[in-house]
Amino acid sequence: MTTTYEGNLSLRDALRRYFDDNGFGADGGYGSSWVELKVGPIPMPFPNTSARKKAVPFHDLHHIATGYGTDWSGEAEISAWELGAGCKTMLVAWQLNLSMSFVGCFFAPRRTFAAFVSGRRSRSFYGQSYEPLLDLSVAQARTHTAIPATQPRATPTDLALFGATFVGGLGASLVSLALFMPLAPFGIAAGLLAKRRAVSPA
Repeated sequence: MTTTYEGNLSLRDALRRYFDDNGFGADGGYGSSWVELKVGPIPMPFPNTSARKKAVPFHDLHHIATGYGTDWSGEAEISAWELGAGCKTMLVAWQLNLSMSFVGCFFAPRRTFAAFVSGRRSRSFYGQSYEPLLDLSVAQARTHTAIPATQPRATPTDLALFGATFVGGLGASLVSLALFMPLAPFGIAAGLLAKRRAVSPA
């Protein structure tokens, strides 16, 4: 889903709207033990590790600042944008973004590449103190990240680096599958148990 945020809205308030509009819950799902990624009707849960919990709040602010959605195409775009802008020392962000942008190359290649090119001219929030960022307005956040007002023209360097991320994304995707596929049954069971508890009478 894509939501439009007014420039004078604080990131703190925009984040609440982002959670509500996407059904992420009051805390955005940050405290959940599992994350459910759906491939069509098929749930593909994976553990919400401590490293991911540190990275996702910045990732969500990037969604608000860039305007990229939370559907498959939007996630491919924001992943490519973050790769271009840089994830600093957030290794889990590098790994997840490489995987998602790799997938995006197959169902939204032009949008994924355009987002990468835009990210190359931008700055991410990774590596900064999180709480002070929430006091920025959406307009200030866009200025802070230096997001181009119009789509930049791609250069041969952009193309070469994007090719490198494609190769890296293949490797990251294989690692993700090897790590998380064996855990999927546990995640599905945990999700079913949570739903049963939610509908059980007090």
